[in-house]
Amino acid sequence: MHPVVWFDIPTDNMERAQKFYGKLFGWKFDQMPGMEYWHMHLGGKAGLTDGGMGKRQNPQHGITTYVGVPSVSRFITKLKKLGGKVCMPKTAVPGHGYFAICLDTEKNAFALWEPNTKAK
Repeated sequence: MHPVVWFDIPTDNMERAQKFYGKLFGWKFDQMPGMEYWHMHLGGKAGLTDGGMGKRQNPQHGITTYVGVPSVSRFITKLKKLGGKVCMPKTAVPGHGYFAICLDTEKNAFALWEPNTKAK
């Protein structure tokens, strides 16, 4: 099985969005160093899903769910064979891993995530 490991919430107004989710669910936010991106601490146990919040990138319309896989490259190949599309190719998050943003056959966006502390 490949679990959901992360999700991103795009925002137009960061302060408003953090206030909303903080009051609704009690989530806490820490800004990532040097970025306009906040880590959302969801109050779960270590190793379970957390998320991030950043400025909306056009044409980003909704929440992006990240699914953990052993190899983004292998899953991109599999995705294409099944009729999916790649919107953003394999990209490194230095020191954390790799991701790719994809579309399923119904045009729903999601991301593949490969943890790798050696990512550059």
